[in-house]
Amino acid sequence: MKRLALGLVVFALALTGCSKVTLLRTEEMKAVGTDVQVAVLSNLDSSVQTLTAQNDSLRAELDSLKAKLEASELVQKRMMAEVTMLSRRVGDESERNDSRQEEIIYRLDMLLGKSDKILAKKVVVSGAPQAPLSMDSLEREAEKLVEAEAMFNTARSDYHRGEYKLAYSGFKQVYEQMKTGELAENSLYWMALCLVDANQVDKAKRVFSSLAEAFPDGQKTCTTMFKLAAIYGTEGDVDSQKQYLQKILNSKNCSTSGEFEQAAEILQELLENGPQAEIKPAEGSAPEGAAPATDAAPAANAPATDAAAPVDANAAPVHTLPSAK
Repeated sequence: MKRLALGLVVFALALTGCSKVTLLRTEEMKAVGTDVQVAVLSNLDSSVQTLTAQNDSLRAELDSLKAKLEASELVQKRMMAEVTMLSRRVGDESERNDSRQEEIIYRLDMLLGKSDKILAKKVVVSGAPQAPLSMDSLEREAEKLVEAEAMFNTARSDYHRGEYKLAYSGFKQVYEQMKTGELAENSLYWMALCLVDANQVDKAKRVFSSLAEAFPDGQKTCTTMFKLAAIYGTEGDVDSQKQYLQKILNSKNCSTSGEFEQAAEILQELLENGPQAEIKPAEGSAPEGAAPATDAAPAANAPATDAAAPVDANAAPVHTLPSAK
């Protein structure tokens, strides 16, 4: 019995010790679980903050890329507009070149026709057939015409860029090479425009006057006399102004021009009201700096006349013009 009782006591003590150990283990496990939860939550908070920062950075980059894309679209639209404008300019220039080539071909055909007529006249006079004329002279005339046309276009481009001295020299060279014909007449006209825009009005008047005398039936005659009347009217020389207005009215070639009606109105106003009448651009007349009516490729409006580089007309004098036939 004593042994049994002692065994029970020992067993009871063992159970009590095991229970205490179990309780200790349970408390340790709870503490470890709490530490794990705290660590996990801390890591989660840190991860959330990191992800939030990364998200904000990505959002800022997206906004920056969006702004760059919008700027790129704007630049692209501008480039498309410029390309469209350039395409139109190229198309216009191509049309002008085509017209110029057609005009040159037409003039070459006229030269060939003249050579055939000259040959026929020689055959009729001599009564015997002669050898065909050499094409060298026709080729030289064609080359001369093409070269003069190129110089004229270059000088006109210089004029519209405000290079009046350079343009004056170019037009003068064309006139000295051609002497007669529409190209020579247009060259003189533009020489006078260069002088006007370079504020050398006295020299411009002399060139305009020479043009009117050398080409009395030319296509620029009416415009030239109207410009002379305008210049003299601005200077207060009413007598000279009336003189050129009357010449326009007396010219048969000017009867269908825009200058004719305008000249009649101004002259009547001068006669009725005195020198207060002001000359306005004639309807249908070529404006200052506009391309000549005979050109196949009309130029754009002329640049402003202020700040023009002076033209040295003494260094490049206008040669004596051929008398009108």
